[in-house]
Amino acid sequence: MDTALVVGGTRFIGRHTVEELLNHDYEVTLFNRGNHANPFSDAEDVDHVEGDRDDRTALEAAALSVAPDVVIDCVAYFPEQVRIATEVFSDARYVYVSSGSAYGREEVPKREGATPLCECTPERATEDSPETYGPRKAEGDRAVREAAARGVEAMSVRPCVVYGPYDYTERLDYWIDRVRTHDRVVVPGDGQHLWHRAYVEDVASALRVVAERGDPGEAYNAGDRRLTTLEESLELIADVADTTVEIVHAGERELAAAGLSSGDFTLYRDYPHVMSTAKLAALGWDSTRIEEAMARTVAEHEGSERDGSEHDPGREAEERLLGVLDTV
Repeated sequence: MDTALVVGGTRFIGRHTVEELLNHDYEVTLFNRGNHANPFSDAEDVDHVEGDRDDRTALEAAALSVAPDVVIDCVAYFPEQVRIATEVFSDARYVYVSSGSAYGREEVPKREGATPLCECTPERATEDSPETYGPRKAEGDRAVREAAARGVEAMSVRPCVVYGPYDYTERLDYWIDRVRTHDRVVVPGDGQHLWHRAYVEDVASALRVVAERGDPGEAYNAGDRRLTTLEESLELIADVADTTVEIVHAGERELAAAGLSSGDFTLYRDYPHVMSTAKLAALGWDSTRIEEAMARTVAEHEGSERDGSEHDPGREAEERLLGVLDTV
């Protein structure tokens, strides 16, 4: 039986990754600070090593005590963290959770090795801000390639926007809540734009597959094999929630009249963000049927307290907009 160390492992991608590894007969150990509730605290087959991933001595102690065959790094947000981890876990197959945000040019689709990555200056590499997230992830990918050149079996997985059960970002929860609680939902533009998403269980399986079969130094995009527009996604949510919804389109002029803009709506993106997943599929990976993925996501949402309210542009403003559109 192989041994896996998951850096992180208690919240979203990490939580599903632990379950994926357990389902494939791995012995799993979590390495984290213990700041979040551990869903595996009562599991006899999951060990826990407490430590700060920025403490190299703690990482080295974990490497020595666990001697992992596989390391899945879910919480590396700065390139220096990746460099240190690939040194400490040089005897393991190391998988870095990167991001589709690492791509530095808009093109459809974005392909590994073809679409340029974001540039990352030394200042950006240490600055914790939304603007530097993509550059930092890209520099982490470069650190993986550098490690592979030294003989380390290190790989990257680049998910696009991840959704699914236990999503603490609540981005899709906002839209699920809107569809479940209102019969009319405002969607910016014509609803036909594409922002590639990845079901979280598929990201977890991608991490395992790349750990087992990936080529050192390579990066692999992860995302739903079938894409849906925002409008199609809301219709799918309505179907699996056994409800109906009227989708009301609004352009920038109409939105502005109500004090809104398209940027106020989560998961809206004017230019398509689409990533090729052929390279990952060539390893034998596949994604869950989109209908099944959404059904599981909505079912877990209904039993949670998440409503995506932090992404809410303001229902009162939407109601004003709907009133204006009804008179046009």
